[in-house]
Amino acid sequence: MTHLAVSIAVEDAADIGHALESAAGALRDGATLVEWRIDSLAEDPDAARHVGRLLAESPLPSIVTCRPVWEGGMYEGDDDERISLLEAIGVAPHAPRYFDVELAAFQRSANLAQKVRLIVDHAAQPRDIAASLMLSSHDFEGRPTDLLRRVSAMAGEQACAVVKVAWRARSLRDNLEAFELLRHRLKPMIALCMGEYGLMSRVLARKFGALLTFAASDSSAPTAPGQTTVREMRRRWRFDRITPKTKVYGVIGWPVEQSRSPRLHNSAFDELGHDGIYLPLPIPPEWEHFKATVGALLDAEWLDFRGASVTLPHKAHLVRLVRERGGRVEPAAELIGAANTLVVDDDGTLSCTNTDAPASYQTLIEEAGLDSTVLSRSRVAILGAGGAARAVAWGLAERGATVVVFNRTIERAEQLAKDLTGRPTRSGAPARVIVGRPDAISCACFPVVVNCTPVGMTGGPAPDESPLPDDFPFEPGVTIFDTIYTPALTPLLREARSRGANTVGGAGMFLRQAALQCEAWTGRQAPIATWRELLAERAGD
Repeated sequence: MTHLAVSIAVEDAADIGHALESAAGALRDGATLVEWRIDSLAEDPDAARHVGRLLAESPLPSIVTCRPVWEGGMYEGDDDERISLLEAIGVAPHAPRYFDVELAAFQRSANLAQKVRLIVDHAAQPRDIAASLMLSSHDFEGRPTDLLRRVSAMAGEQACAVVKVAWRARSLRDNLEAFELLRHRLKPMIALCMGEYGLMSRVLARKFGALLTFAASDSSAPTAPGQTTVREMRRRWRFDRITPKTKVYGVIGWPVEQSRSPRLHNSAFDELGHDGIYLPLPIPPEWEHFKATVGALLDAEWLDFRGASVTLPHKAHLVRLVRERGGRVEPAAELIGAANTLVVDDDGTLSCTNTDAPASYQTLIEEAGLDSTVLSRSRVAILGAGGAARAVAWGLAERGATVVVFNRTIERAEQLAKDLTGRPTRSGAPARVIVGRPDAISCACFPVVVNCTPVGMTGGPAPDESPLPDDFPFEPGVTIFDTIYTPALTPLLREARSRGANTVGGAGMFLRQAALQCEAWTGRQAPIATWRELLAERAGD
C-alpha cells in the first residue's frame, strides 16, 4: 500500500488545535498518514509536551519531522538539542510511527547517529520501540550529483527502515529516475521530485510502490515546492485508482498548468472504467527539449506511456518526432505540418493525428448552425497562421471553402497558403487558400470569420482586446467563431454579439477535439455531456 501522507507544519503551541483540525480534515479527504513538521515548534522549551499532545490526539499514524534550515526546513537550533527532543518524544506514551532524520546529520556525528539508533526499532534494538527511522536527503536546487551514493548509504544503514530522497526536478526526465529508484529499491522507499516538473512523481508513487507520497492539507499550506492537496490527489489525480498497470497520458505544452484537459480526460477515464491517468507534462519550447523528454517517456517501457495531447508550441515537433521514430503521421497532420494527438500502441508503435481540423468544421456546422453545402461555397477569413490556424484552414478548405488568411507576419500566411493551396479536397477539387490584405478584412465579403490568434485569451498577450478592427461590419448574417475557450466570452465575441452577429466560442471545438483523442486512446466515445457540465462548473467559479 502506498500511503497518502498529509504534511502539516505546526508553528507554535497555539497552532496545535488548528493543526489537529487540519489532520482530521485530511483524514476525511482520504489521507492515511500525517507528517507533523515541528521545525518551528521545536524552539519552544516545552516542545516535547506539545508534540506529545499532537501524537496523542492525532487522527492518523504520524511521522515527526524537525527539519533544519540547512536542509530546507525552519529549525535554526542546535542538532544535539533537536535529537534530544526526538529522544523525549520517542520514549513518551504516544510515539510516532516514523522519525524523519536527515542523512547528512546522521553521517556528520557518530554520537548523534547513535542517539537516533537508540530511539528507533531495528534488528539490533534490544528494547520494544514503536518508532522506525526514515533517513532522508533533500536538494532544493536540483538533482544531487551523488544521488546514488546517498541512496546506497541510507539503504545500508541497519537502523534505517525507510529511504527517502527528494530533489527539485530540472525536467520531466527526473521523474523517470525517481521511478527507477523505486523499481530497484532494497528497502521501503520514498522518491519524489519537487517543483513544477515533479507532479508526475507524486501522483505515480502508487504505480511504482513507494511507501508514501506527500500532499498538503490545503493549497495555502504546502511544505515542499510542487505539493498538491490531499483532495486534489484523490479527486483530480485519481490516486486511489492508480495501479501498477495504469497507463499514462498527458498534455504536452509550454505552459500547461492552466489546461483543462486533465480534468476532462481523467473524468472520462473514470466514467469509461479506463485504467489511465492524464497529467500536465510541461516541456520547454525548443525541439531539443521535446525530443529528449518525449523520447525518454517512450523509451521507459515500464512507464506505460500511451499518448498525449500536444499543444503550443510543440504541434510541429510532434510530427517531426513521430516521423523520425518511424511512426505513422496521419495524412491531414502531414499536410498541415502539425499534430495535436499522440497515440502509442501496446507494442510501442507511434501515430499522430490532428483532431483540431475535423473539430473546427463540426463546431461551425453543429453549434453555429451553418449549412454544410453553404459553408463549402463560402469565403472564410482566418486570423492567424500558427498551428491552430493551419488546422482550421485545412478543416474548411478540404470541404470546399475558400480560406483567406490574415496574419501580422505576412511570410507565415504565405507559407500556410503555399502548403495547402491545390491539395485535393474531399470533392476532388483543388483547395483554395489565399493570403488576405490587412485592409481587406473589413470588407463585407466574409460570412464566417475564425479567430485562431491568442488575442483575447486569459493570460494571453492581449486579454482585453479584439483581433478585429473597430470598423469590421458585424451584422446578423456574419458568424464569428473564436477558438479561444478561456474566457468563454472573449472581447471579440462580446462585441460581435452586441452588434447582432452569430457567435460561437471555443469550448465546442475544445470538447470535440478532446473527444476524438479520448476515442483514439480508449476505443470508446467520450462522455461529452459530463464534460460540458465540468466546463460549466469551471465557468461559474
